[in-house]
Amino acid sequence: MPLSRIVTLIVGLILILGLSLWLIDSLSRLYWQLSYSPLLGNLLLLLLVVLIGGLVAAFVYYVLVLQAGEKRSRRRRRVTPAEIPAAKSDAASTTLQAVRQQVAQIQDEVARQALLSKSREIEVNLARGEIQVVVFGTGSAGKTSLVNAIMGRMVGQVDAPMGTTQAGETYCLRLKGLERKILITDTPGILEAGVAGTQREQLARELATSADLLLFVVDNDLRRSEYEPLRSLAEIGKRSLLILNKTDLYTDEDKESILARLRQRVRGFIAPNDVVAIAANPQSAQLETGETFQPEPDITPLLRRMAAILRAEGEDLVADNILLQSLRLGEEARNLIDAQRRRQADKIVERFQWIGAGVVSVTPLPVVDLLATAAVNAQMVVEIGRVYGCELNMERGKELALSLAKTIASLGIVKGAIQLISTALQLHVATFIVGRAIQGVTAAYLTRIAGKSFIEYFRHDQDWGDGGMTEVVKQQFKMNRRDEFIKAFVQEAIARVVKPLTNNSELVEYDEEANS
Repeated sequence: MPLSRIVTLIVGLILILGLSLWLIDSLSRLYWQLSYSPLLGNLLLLLLVVLIGGLVAAFVYYVLVLQAGEKRSRRRRRVTPAEIPAAKSDAASTTLQAVRQQVAQIQDEVARQALLSKSREIEVNLARGEIQVVVFGTGSAGKTSLVNAIMGRMVGQVDAPMGTTQAGETYCLRLKGLERKILITDTPGILEAGVAGTQREQLARELATSADLLLFVVDNDLRRSEYEPLRSLAEIGKRSLLILNKTDLYTDEDKESILARLRQRVRGFIAPNDVVAIAANPQSAQLETGETFQPEPDITPLLRRMAAILRAEGEDLVADNILLQSLRLGEEARNLIDAQRRRQADKIVERFQWIGAGVVSVTPLPVVDLLATAAVNAQMVVEIGRVYGCELNMERGKELALSLAKTIASLGIVKGAIQLISTALQLHVATFIVGRAIQGVTAAYLTRIAGKSFIEYFRHDQDWGDGGMTEVVKQQFKMNRRDEFIKAFVQEAIARVVKPLTNNSELVEYDEEANS
């Protein structure tokens, strides 16, 4: 039996005995007063004995049985494997299931396999539940020294030149009172020069985005090039500690000044007590005896803060990170599908813009009128809708095409397009052909504006957005009137519209000469 429990038992029994003596003395007086009735006196005596015995038994039962049971229960709770909060775990599983359904739509085999691999990795983390701590920062800030100090043994090269850590290196660590294993990853340094440095930084950023807890290491005040990645990681939900390393190089006054500036700079996304000062690998000193003295690493403030966070928030950190990774994977899949659909829809628009140009060129009108190509544009709308999973009939397609054609006309875009195309064509085509070509090329250009506008409409689940159809059309006209685009568009128009018109003109002239 533990000594503390024996002492508690003895003190308690002494108190009970003292109270019992006082109670016996008080009741004995009452007993003699009731001596005229032996029955009442005996009942009172019996009650006294039962009461004292019950008190002693209850106290002994509490000390010996209940406290031991509570400790066994606490031990059982401690050894129970940690579980990710059910709601977040279910959300992550549901998201991963949705991602797999999205991945099936991706045509690019390499991209599809990459996403499937990431989803399997997230599932493994969901089942295993280790806490991922990632050390991040510039190559000279002392990241590897910090990992060495935390692990208590050499796990990497210290005082190394920038670029030594070529890939993320991970080490396992146990924290007393925490059932989960802690994996500490030392990442390549950021802000290194050259192509290789840029590639290593990309790897470091990827590792940082997968962290449950991020240790961002600096050795002075934050530079903008350090602040921006730290802020962006905090904005996506990364729990971060900002660590000022190499404090042995500063006076106490300078250290406190730098800490104050750091806390001011990260105010709003990192708490003041999450900005910690350490000396992971203090500089050695030369003693008067000629011996070299190597001070011990001073990382106690960091270890205390890490322990407090991991014990209090560890389960939520793992759950939040897994859910975040699942959501980011889902977003990546949606972006791939969106890019794939846009490529398909762009091909449809390109095909129909030249079909519309051919229709107008063959049957020239007094003015360029998109209503004349409404049937062509209606089919374009139906096919774009099909790419985005929206099945429209021709009647609905024609209704949308007419509505957008009226919007284009009301905004004066038709007139602007004619001027734009006329100016561009006059630089490349003989004057006698320009007049006949303008209508066809302008029709192609306006059909392109309409098609691009409908892509945005279907991309946003058949919604024109806050600005409505008018704002979308204006934006597309602005994007498609840039000089570099117009030059390329006119060159293609010459091949598809102007040259066929020239050939037809020459053929007509030849027939007229032959008939005469």
